[in-house]
Amino acid sequence: MTTLDWIVLGAFCLMLVGVIVWVLQKKSQDTSDYFLAGRDATWIAIGASIFASNIGSEHLVGLAGAGAESGMAMAHWEMHGWLILMLGWLFVPFYARSGVFTMPEFLEKRYNTRSRSFLSIISLISYVLTKVAVTVYAGGVVFKDVFNIEFIKIGSVSIDFFWVSAIGLVVITGLYTTFGGMKAVLYTSVLQTPILLFGSVAILIIGLAKLGGWTEMMEICRAAPTNEFGDNMTSLIRSPRDPNFPWTGVLLGSAIIGFWYWCTDQFIVQRVLSGRDQKQARRGSIFGAYLKLTPVFIFLIPGMIAYALTQKIDPETNLPMLQLASNDAAFSTLVKELLPKGFTGVVIGGILAALMSSLASLFNSSSMLFTVDFYQKYKPGKTEKHYVAVGRMATVVVVVLGVLWIPVMRSLGSVLYAYLQDVQSLLAPGIAAVFLLGVISKRTTPAAGYAGLVVGFILGMLRLGMKVYYGTETGDGFFYDLIVAPNWLHYEIALFFVIISLMVVVSFFTEKMDPLKIQGLYFGSASPEQRAITRASWNNWDVINSLIVIAFIVAFYIYFW
Repeated sequence: MTTLDWIVLGAFCLMLVGVIVWVLQKKSQDTSDYFLAGRDATWIAIGASIFASNIGSEHLVGLAGAGAESGMAMAHWEMHGWLILMLGWLFVPFYARSGVFTMPEFLEKRYNTRSRSFLSIISLISYVLTKVAVTVYAGGVVFKDVFNIEFIKIGSVSIDFFWVSAIGLVVITGLYTTFGGMKAVLYTSVLQTPILLFGSVAILIIGLAKLGGWTEMMEICRAAPTNEFGDNMTSLIRSPRDPNFPWTGVLLGSAIIGFWYWCTDQFIVQRVLSGRDQKQARRGSIFGAYLKLTPVFIFLIPGMIAYALTQKIDPETNLPMLQLASNDAAFSTLVKELLPKGFTGVVIGGILAALMSSLASLFNSSSMLFTVDFYQKYKPGKTEKHYVAVGRMATVVVVVLGVLWIPVMRSLGSVLYAYLQDVQSLLAPGIAAVFLLGVISKRTTPAAGYAGLVVGFILGMLRLGMKVYYGTETGDGFFYDLIVAPNWLHYEIALFFVIISLMVVVSFFTEKMDPLKIQGLYFGSASPEQRAITRASWNNWDVINSLIVIAFIVAFYIYFW
């Protein structure tokens, strides 16, 4: 990093501090204000927050690394703009009518208290053990690589720079999230998102220029086989016999994970719950869907560019144009090697923005789940300021737990990203099935909803536990062949349909809820007044922009098919 890069990075940090100070001056008076920004967010803040919350270090490290290793295989997960549109068009009306703060609270209104509590437990465990710790872990790796600092010496003690950057990131983000609440998350995202996009686009353009253009990249990657069935790094749809990403699993499997994440996960849905009204929430979703079209180009394709540069020989030195310590170092290596003075500072600012925004969203969502779904439930009647204070303390606890979990995450090394994908594929089916059947039909009973959550979680964790037990060894026997041996996406799809079948059967034999108690929470149950409010919240421009997003996704699949 040159002096100019440090100046640029410093200017970004000063702007960020200015936004945070401005937010902190707007005191959070109650839980709605602290957790949902007073339910007064506009579509720009909502869309930017959706995108910035999604783009974390797992994208900077994992997605770019996946591009360098397997090419277009992970692009399916980044072409989920259509699922964000589903959030805006299908689920926003249900969530708005329910007036809920959290997704577990929605399940309580649609099913029962047991479903709410169980989903809260699942969510909190997944946040602390995966999202918080993994984001911090990958952030430490990125900054250590970019700044090229191994240790910081304080007196006679040498401290690994990984821990300095990781813990520093957690403390700074935790402080402004703790005191600023959802407003801090939303308004810092408005600053962070354009910085992140600008810096990443610079990597894409300069990388392609150095390589020799898009055609050169595609030719080099087409020459790189990814399996023995004729697929290469540019293949989006791969053989059903591909061991990792068969098309028979990836199309529906990625959609199930995407449905859970974009339409039902507190981490993302909290952005639209903060909307001023249905119009702002829906348009924020549409804006977020537009932004979601970019990660393939600003993270995954730079990973492919990095791979191509390692395969191309520099005529002056007769050496590869780029050398990677590992695939996960693809993005940070491009930052160090390709960018001119000043641009490096901008991109580091973008990386910092992604890390802080993702962590801020995690901290805020976790504290909200604890306060609203646990503390407020068992300690009713307290003042609003008391609940806000509890939420802030919960954020601190989540921060501490995330840091304590880092050594475990760090010990996983190169399997970190694969571990995350496995966990998501095992958590998603049960939650997705319960939400989907809940809004589709009034005949889905409370007992069925709870059974779907519990059985889905148990079967998912059973596979995870057996995989940990067997490790790299190959087992045998009925249970191994049934649970561990199948491709991870095929298992996820089977689990999804098993849970749906179970819920249908349980609903047939158990007591249904009074339709009046769940009016407005399932299809066809909205009152004329509720339908009128929803219809007034969109116009032809919303439809046109949604169709543009869908058309782009279809064109992308056609090009890379």
